[in-house]
Amino acid sequence: MTEIKFEATNNKVGCFIYTDLKTVKKEQIDEIKNLLNNYGVLFFKNQNLNPSEYINFSSNFGTPAKYPMLKPHNDYKDIYVIERKKTDTGKSFGEGPHTDSSYLENPPRFTFLQAIEVPDEGKGNTLFYNQFLAYEALPKDMKDKIENLKGIFSSQGKIAQTRELRMVDHGTSGTKEIKSEHKLVQSIEGRKTIYCSPGHVVGIVDLTSEQQELINYLSSHQIKKDFSFSFGWKKGDIALWSNRSMLHAATTFNGDRKMFRITIQ
Repeated sequence: MTEIKFEATNNKVGCFIYTDLKTVKKEQIDEIKNLLNNYGVLFFKNQNLNPSEYINFSSNFGTPAKYPMLKPHNDYKDIYVIERKKTDTGKSFGEGPHTDSSYLENPPRFTFLQAIEVPDEGKGNTLFYNQFLAYEALPKDMKDKIENLKGIFSSQGKIAQTRELRMVDHGTSGTKEIKSEHKLVQSIEGRKTIYCSPGHVVGIVDLTSEQQELINYLSSHQIKKDFSFSFGWKKGDIALWSNRSMLHAATTFNGDRKMFRITIQ
């Protein structure tokens, strides 16, 4: 078996993978899953998958999830198009740290993003924040404090405004606020991670006066430089991340960009 060619980022926030996904074998998929559990986000460089190949690769990780806020691709129901045009104004879709669809009762476990069209290199980067590392860096008293707390997550959290431009062309109609509760500390293969989406968390169960103070503390801590990595896209690149162990955020840019997103339950 040919082993996966990979290289961790210099601060261990994520991992680059250089294996051609057109020829990836089942045994290599298992290795990719192990790397994903370990690093939280994987960057597949120099790929050239058509939509069907992209969907087939993603199916190795679970069942495609529906995104309640946007309509799927006209020809591929598992793909959602995230597009920004150089004439667009306002914030980029997903600008601000968050984890995808955390307001759902069963949020998608993984997200795939494929670059179809990108602006000049260095523009339109995506920021990633490793929440394994963020949890490990918390003081013990804070770890103890949040161990059994649940956050209240809402589709109308502060990141909702970044969807507005996309929903003009691709939005579903009549979507109301969606809310759910999730533990602030999650575990993956025995390793703990902070699960608190700054873009969606609007409260903490059973806390009143201090809930906003705690949310502000976690939101600030989660995105420290030591836990972050800025990924620069090139056409064909694919990123795959765990929504339980990573935050991500779009960055402000001007230019044309089209991305194909698949979320996995």
